[in-house]
Amino acid sequence: MIKVGMIGCGKIAQVRHIPEYLANGHVQILGYYDRSRNRAEELANQHGGTVYPDVEALLEDPEIDAVSVCTANHLHAEITIAALKAQKHVLCEKPMAVTAEECRAMVQAAKESGCCLMIAHNQRFAKAHRKARALLMEGVIGEILSFRTTFGHQGPETWSINREGKDLWFFDPKAAGMGAMGDLGVHKTDLIQFLTGQRIKEVTAKLTTLDKKDGDGQKIGVDDHAICIYTLEGGAVGTMTASWTFYGQEDNSTILYGTKGIMRIYDSPNASIQIFKKGEVISFDLDRIQTNDCQTASGVMDEFVDCLVQGRKPAVTGEDAMYAMEAVLAAVHSSRTGQAVKVF
Repeated sequence: MIKVGMIGCGKIAQVRHIPEYLANGHVQILGYYDRSRNRAEELANQHGGTVYPDVEALLEDPEIDAVSVCTANHLHAEITIAALKAQKHVLCEKPMAVTAEECRAMVQAAKESGCCLMIAHNQRFAKAHRKARALLMEGVIGEILSFRTTFGHQGPETWSINREGKDLWFFDPKAAGMGAMGDLGVHKTDLIQFLTGQRIKEVTAKLTTLDKKDGDGQKIGVDDHAICIYTLEGGAVGTMTASWTFYGQEDNSTILYGTKGIMRIYDSPNASIQIFKKGEVISFDLDRIQTNDCQTASGVMDEFVDCLVQGRKPAVTGEDAMYAMEAVLAAVHSSRTGQAVKVF
């Protein structure tokens, strides 16, 4: 039995981590820490377990094998490194950190501790994305020439525990580090590398604040919209859009253009994958992508637990997430300087 401690008890912990742990027969949640003690107590009363006064007390508990880090972004690295040093396995929410130095330090701490570090890039576990990767590796659309991947919705204020803009950490530059780019863009940045098996080597980007306002009616201090041009190491050039300004309906689609056809993923209500080749259309209807309003099992917690039970590497390692964050941070730098930025 894997005994887990929850660090951060906000919305992502409540609707994803905790329910998926509870549904896994190999897990027991031992306790909770949150800066809002009342929030932690509510979860402990509902599911059982201890409420810890601080992170240190939770990490000092010898009964705890692993932790989920579900705090604001700026605390991810500090808590993760402390947990690894305390010999706890770590599942950390994305983005893994807010600087490249923090990402590297997390990866190094995992190596030194011998513990598992997994980052919760749930898009890799969507059935259509896994099938699409397999098909692309088989060359179903030939050599990939270009792509367009998008993740946009109405913004975190429609979903977060604290829905008042004044108190929303997503809108705070210090707590979040970045806005839609770090919240949504990191998902699609990781995804395009996962689908193609190629790293992003160069980025040109524009991050801006189009519409979001804080509780005082002022524009928020982080981006609510980002558009990136990514060049992959194999030469393909495509775009990634991340936005909190898609009012009405989420867009979580990806389209890849190859020398032998086009693949559309989560771009049609009729099929989760559509492949268009000369004279034929191939469709796979495997699942529907998660939305804020329709939370389905992500597979992330099951993967984390299984890698601990089996003693193997997770499907999303710290290195994997670091490569995505290097591209995300390059996009931030590109937007500030107005120049293309090489990732490696």
